Amino acid sequence: MAIITLTTDLGHRDFYQAALKGAILSQLPEVRIVDISHQISSYNIPQAAFILKNSYKFFPKDSIHIIGIDPDYNQSPNYLIVEYNGHRFIGADNGVFSLLFDEAPTEIFKIKLSTNAELGHFPLLDVFVKAACHLAKGGKAADIGTEIKDYNHRTLIQPIVESNMIRGSVLYIDSFQNVITNISREVYEMNVAARNFDIIFRRNESISRISKHYNDVPEGEKLALFSITGYLEIAINKGNAAGLLGLHLGDMVRIEFR
Repeated sequence: MAIITLTTDLGHRDFYQAALKGAILSQLPEVRIVDISHQISSYNIPQAAFILKNSYKFFPKDSIHIIGIDPDYNQSPNYLIVEYNGHRFIGADNGVFSLLFDEAPTEIFKIKLSTNAELGHFPLLDVFVKAACHLAKGGKAADIGTEIKDYNHRTLIQPIVESNMIRGSVLYIDSFQNVITNISREVYEMNVAARNFDIIFRRNESISRISKHYNDVPEGEKLALFSITGYLEIAINKGNAAGLLGLHLGDMVRIEFR
């Protein structure tokens, strides 16, 4: 059974999400639809990329992933099918793909499908659904698209590595209020080595070791660990780290060596 996942900023209050699913089921009643998230902040491309990047890899190969974030980013948008690591991704060429993948994709196709004039303002319900159902039925991307070589690129703020510190920032705050930074395990391991360190953030709070589990510290105590995303996370065991520690998106987090 084909799998189509949905990552959008449509939320749960309005009818848009239901209309999207209904349009898919009308064309392919037997498909399995999986919601990755509909709670992406409006037009927040980096947030959508972060959530999808850390979830799609757990789905079976050949899954189809619709990315419904800022599809009308200009007056003549390009809609793409991108094949990567055995998965197919459908979305607007607004930079999201460059944030999703660590390596070049296998293939990129610019979708060439006739559009419904009544749905021109809602390409998710028209072009994206048609493309996803075509693929789910066993169709090839080349049947509905023209192969191209590249897509638009965006860059995320990268941590700065100095001789005595790594300077990063808050990349994401999850629904548990755990704080995920842009400092990867790879950057940490390449630079910390055997040195002692302090992880320093707002209000002069600091943590001096990396935990393996949330319950490595007593309830209510702060900790740092590398989450399944591979990035350094600041949390409170059964507590609200972002709120209690005063951390917000973009705030600086430093690893200082001593």
